[in-house]
Formats: sequence, structure tokens, C-alpha cells
Amino acid sequence: MKKILITGGAGFIGSHVMRLFVNKYPDYMVVNLDKLTYAGNLANLSDIEDKPNYEFIKGDIVDAPFIDQLFAEHKFDGVIHLAAESHVDRSISNPLEFVMTNVIGTVNLLNAARNEWKDNFSGHRFYHVSTDEVYGSLGETGMFTETTAYDPHSPYSASKASSDHFVRAYHDTYGLNTVISNCSNNYGSFHFPEKLIPLSINNIKNNKPIPIYGKGENIRDWLWVEDHARAIDLIYHKAKPGSTYNIGGHNEWKNIDLIQLLCKIMDKKLNRAEGESARLITFVKDRAGHDLRYAIDSSKLQRELGWLPSLQFEEGLEKTVDWYLANEEWLKNVTSGDYMNYYEEQYVKR
Repeated sequence: MKKILITGGAGFIGSHVMRLFVNKYPDYMVVNLDKLTYAGNLANLSDIEDKPNYEFIKGDIVDAPFIDQLFAEHKFDGVIHLAAESHVDRSISNPLEFVMTNVIGTVNLLNAARNEWKDNFSGHRFYHVSTDEVYGSLGETGMFTETTAYDPHSPYSASKASSDHFVRAYHDTYGLNTVISNCSNNYGSFHFPEKLIPLSINNIKNNKPIPIYGKGENIRDWLWVEDHARAIDLIYHKAKPGSTYNIGGHNEWKNIDLIQLLCKIMDKKLNRAEGESARLITFVKDRAGHDLRYAIDSSKLQRELGWLPSLQFEEGLEKTVDWYLANEEWLKNVTSGDYMNYYEEQYVKR
């Protein structure tokens, strides 16, 4: 039985990757390593927590001795590294925390993998999941490709760019079998409600203001999170060592247009008069260093591995709204902080 370590498996994207791997590969032992900070929620995985090929370990990738011991004990065949601090606003408030988790934590994992796999690099794989934000900002035209020069503008994107460089360096210097993917904005179920779409859904539902930075003209490429998980599966199993793939939805939206569409969907779902939710839109001071536009060219992934996004944005956004409205208890627990008790109840007290 192959043993795969997925870091950050209780987070938004990580939980979808965990679910896919546990259900699709019953002959894999899939280990979830998560620190369970504010965005790590084991309730995201309640449907697979009793599967025989799933194991949860609570731990911090910044703790190098712990990581070394973990690799020595478990003899992982591969790593899919998703654990990261990821919210730009938090990185502006506390950049050092992002350096520690995103840079030092990644290097700790690389060191442990290098030490344990030194006799057979080709038989193991280290997959680092990154972001399109490392490329900086685009003007009105053009798209990010795998060869676009890095130009990060926030502490978050700078920390992810640094971790990308370390992953490539460990491939080029030591021969570690690494792959990297850089993905556009994700949306879907289990998204922590500090990010734009789940925050707006929650605020609309509760008749609270919807905060929009600046004039809402910033443009993002949006990808259904389950399509991202499928891409990760393909890249992990089929990509050439040392390769990089961009993952995007070919789905650019101005923030203000996205929110107006979301308001229309919410009006329909909540039986409100058309335009009622849009009155909640509130423009706030723009974020420092706010990139204008991201757009991903994922043609390499489509051409080489046959991946394509499965949903149009309007369909995916409506599915997302339906999920949040049907899972009010999950949202309530997350926004109140009660979800932090889940680990204690389900794992410590068993």
C-alpha cells in the first residue's frame, strides 16, 4: 500500500484533495497532516474520517524535528504540500507568520523528504501546490504562463514565491523528484468565510454589508475547487519530474460583476425582490499593493495531461450558494469558532 502525505488536508482545497484521494485510491494510505489553525477544520472531512485508508495527524510543518520524525516513521511514498497561510490581508498584518509557515515549513518538508528518499528519489514525489499570485499583476491583456517572471507584491505572494524557488532548487541541486502547480482563485464548498465569495454569501444571508475593495475593478480568474483537485490528481501521477503547471478556470470576473451576479442568485434563493441584496454592496478602502488582474494560461496542462475545467462559473457559483444555504450549521460553527472543538470531540476524547 502506497502512503501519501497531504499537508493542510483539513483546509479548503486540501479537504477536497483528501476526499478525492481517499475515495479514488483505496489502495493508498492517505495521511492528513494539519496544524488546525483557524482555517483547518476536521468537520470538512467528516464523511471520510472513518475510512480505513485515512489517517489524521495534528502537527506543525514549522517544527523540523517533528517533521523529520514523521517521515522516518511513516516512510511516505509521496507528498502533496498544500499547508500554507493564504490570506493576503493577514499577511499584511503579520508577514513573519507567512515566512515561517510558507517558507521555513516548506524547507523543513523538503529536507525531510531529501533525507528519507536519498536512495531512491525517482520512486518518490514531492508536489508543491502554489498560487498565481507569485506572478504579480497583469494589465488589461495577457495571461500568466509557466515561464512568466515572478513579481510578487504582497507578503503572502512573496512567501509563496520563495517556497516555489526552494522546491525548484531542491530538484536542480539534489535531484529530488518535485512538481509545482500555480492555481487561480478557487471557490466552492468548505471555504473559510473570510474570502470574498463565502464572506459575501454569509453577509447577504444576514443582511450585513458586503465589503468591496476600491471600486471593485480588480479581476480574478475563478476555478471550481473540485476541478483543482482533479488537476492535482493528474499532475501528481503523470507530470514529469521538475515540471510546473498552471491551473486556471479561463473564467475572469471583475469583483463587482461577480458580487452583482452573486446578489442576483441570493435574491432568487432567499425569495427576495431583485436588487435587494445588491443594496448591501459597500465600497471600502483598497488593499495595500492590490494586484489589478490575474489570468492563468492552463493550455500546457490541457495539452499534456488532458485536463479541462468541468463547470461554467454561473453553474458553479449557484452550486456553491446551494451548499452554503444547505449547511448553515457548518457556517455557524466556523464563524463562531465552535468548529475548533471538533478535533477535541472527535479525536482526543475517543
